[in-house]
Amino acid sequence: MRITARLFLVAGTLLLAGLAAAQEGGFGNEEGITQSRDELWLTRIQYDSIGGQRQAYYYYDGRWWERWETDFPQAEQNFAKRLNELTSVVVSPVPLTRPLTHPSLGDSPLIFMSDVGYMELSRLEIEALRTYLANGGFLWVDDFWGDAEWASLERAMADVLPGKRWITLPIEHPIFHTVFDIEQMPQIPARDYARWGQGTTEPSFEHRRPTGSMKTPSIRAYTDDDGRLMVIATHNTDIADGWERESYGEWYFENFSTKSYRVGINVIVYALSH
Repeated sequence: MRITARLFLVAGTLLLAGLAAAQEGGFGNEEGITQSRDELWLTRIQYDSIGGQRQAYYYYDGRWWERWETDFPQAEQNFAKRLNELTSVVVSPVPLTRPLTHPSLGDSPLIFMSDVGYMELSRLEIEALRTYLANGGFLWVDDFWGDAEWASLERAMADVLPGKRWITLPIEHPIFHTVFDIEQMPQIPARDYARWGQGTTEPSFEHRRPTGSMKTPSIRAYTDDDGRLMVIATHNTDIADGWERESYGEWYFENFSTKSYRVGINVIVYALSH
C-alpha cells in the first residue's frame, strides 16, 4: 500500500456556528488526474449490481442512478471541505471514482462503497480487492440496511476474505473515540425520510427483502490476523447522506450532519493512523 496522505493532527471541534451552507450540485472524477502524494483523495468505488429498476438502479431527483453512485459526488465534496477546515490533513476537493481493478487503486489508502445491497463482484474485482486489503488498504462500506442487504456484502466478503468472520465493534473501540467521543452509533436516514419526531429508521419498502433488523445502527468489521481493521461497514445508517445534505436546513444539519461528520472524521483519522 502506497500511503498518499500525510500524517496529521486533528484540530478543533465540529461547531455549528460559522459553517457555511453547502451548495447543491458539483463535479465528479476527471479523466487524466494524477494523484498527489501530498493529498488525500476520497475514492468512490464503482461496481455492478444485479436486478432491474429499484434494484440495480433507481430514479431520483430527475435522473437515473446506479447504486454505486448514491450520494456522489456531493457527499465527498462536502466531506473533503470539512476535513480541510477541521483537520490538518490536505484533502483534494475532487473525489475520484475507481473500479476495483484500476491500476492505481493502491494510491488510495481508503476507499468508499455505498448502497451495496444488490452488489455483485466479478472474479477480477474480488482478487483486486483482496490484494488491496492485504497490502494495507482500508474499505468503508456505507448506506445499506437490513438482513438481505447485509447478506449481499457478507457473500462478497466471503469470496474476498475466505475464512474471515465479521465482528460488531463495541462502542468502546478506539474508532468511536479517535477524535470525537461518540457514545452511541448514530442512525442517519436519507434526507427524504428525516422527519421531525418520526424516528430515524428508513422504510422497509426502500430496501432489499427480507429487510428485518433495520432499527439498530452499528459498525461491523473484518480484521486481519493481527487485528487490523481492513473493512468497516456502517450498517443501518446513511452516514454519507449527512454530508451530502448538510444544506437541507438547520434542523437536519444539527440532528444529522454534525453526527455524520463526527463519524467520518473519526474513521478517516483511524484509518490513516493505523
